[in-house]
Amino acid sequence: MSREQAVSIKQLSLSYPNSGTLLFEDLSIDIYSGEKVLLLGPSGSGKSTLAHMMAGLIPSAIELPYHAEALVPAKQPAIVFQDPDTQFCMPYVDEEIAFVLENRRMPRDQMDVAIERLLAQVGLDLPERHWPIAAMSQGMKQRLAIACALAAESDVLFLDEPTALLDPEGTTQIWQTVRQACSGKTIIIIEHKISEIIDFVDRIVLFNEEGQLLDDGAPQELFQRYRRQLDEYGIWHPYSWKNYLSQYAPGKIKQKRHTPLLLLNHWAAYRGKQRVGKVDGAVVHAGDWVCITGKNGAGKSTFLYALMNLLKWKGTYQLNGEAVKQKQSLSEQIGFVFQNPEFQFVADSVWQELLAGCSRESANAQAQSLLEMFQLAGKQDNHPYMLSIGQKRRLSVATAFMEPRPLLLFDEPTFGQDAKNTFLLLEALEERRRQGTAILMVTHDEMIVDHFATHEWTIKNGTLDTIMARTRNGTGGDVGGIQMERDMA
Repeated sequence: MSREQAVSIKQLSLSYPNSGTLLFEDLSIDIYSGEKVLLLGPSGSGKSTLAHMMAGLIPSAIELPYHAEALVPAKQPAIVFQDPDTQFCMPYVDEEIAFVLENRRMPRDQMDVAIERLLAQVGLDLPERHWPIAAMSQGMKQRLAIACALAAESDVLFLDEPTALLDPEGTTQIWQTVRQACSGKTIIIIEHKISEIIDFVDRIVLFNEEGQLLDDGAPQELFQRYRRQLDEYGIWHPYSWKNYLSQYAPGKIKQKRHTPLLLLNHWAAYRGKQRVGKVDGAVVHAGDWVCITGKNGAGKSTFLYALMNLLKWKGTYQLNGEAVKQKQSLSEQIGFVFQNPEFQFVADSVWQELLAGCSRESANAQAQSLLEMFQLAGKQDNHPYMLSIGQKRRLSVATAFMEPRPLLLFDEPTFGQDAKNTFLLLEALEERRRQGTAILMVTHDEMIVDHFATHEWTIKNGTLDTIMARTRNGTGGDVGGIQMERDMA
């Protein structure tokens, strides 16, 4: 008995505008009903583009020049996009899920129970169902996007980095939910955290840096056959961190206790009249690498916004021993990389983005060096929005490197990155740290905390309740505490 095809592509070739190169040259792939398929490849290899074609978004909603002998996309699939901000149609959580349920013609008197069940499935704990989506953290938005996909009850599900912004507990919970709710469905997955799903997927479709098909087969067979190439191309696999740490070790920490670079004392942040953060006392010295951890929605991003004067605050806030004033521009002293890189792009090309605000004669040479450092060479004429999520993230980090600043703030800088570019980015940050730059980084990656952080600040249930000194070998000790109010953003 022949299996039913869920997706079929024959002899596909595609090129991005102004790229001059082909992607997926003569690619043929069939996905059958009930299969769980992982699309695996380096950042920028076209995985999301291929998923969009399989889902029928290209060419029906997104125009790209392509040629294929046959293209049979999935029928009425549910899709979780890589960027949750592109997912939603309604302003409130309950309305967003209800919109999906209405498309299924669910009776209104059944919707309340269904919405509660879906929110519980994805672990989205809110004060009320009628909660503004704009007030949620990116990780919470990602949970909502998954809840909406589950609400559709489609036979085919596309998941594009569905846990990239989730804490470890949330990642495990989401994949457990997908396993239970979608066991008989066809699922096409793009995911860097493959340890969570390696025993769940039936097949891996493996691509190289140019988007060319390397192989298509069972996970364990591919990992054994392509172990060297996986490291070479920077593709995440179960041994990525082990292999990397066997060749590279971050520098030793030099204890310095001179005037703090950053000092907060009896400090509180506000959104309107609502207090959203409170710090009793905290210091950061030059050369510190502080990883800020905690569950989604604990207020980690809000803390960084307040440090950049994007929120009002009261109390003592000093940089290099000088008091910071409300509404003072801090861009010369602090570099800030948003969680969503699109929030900070201001130019029409990658090159212009790097040079925005720079007037130094050496700026062109610096920009070219950063393009090469962050694997963006050849992309200088592209619009930033035309880059992959991983490339957008690297561009946002590169812009923060254009000017020498004593303090850098990063909100999830490694999300959407393959292994090669994750390690490249971490080494670039470590080099800045050795030169005396202080780094505050929001992250959910425990390996980064263990092997790169000099300190860990943990926000728990709205309270940053520990400041732990790290030894960069996975251990640390409690050295103090900070209090923050619960904040949903």
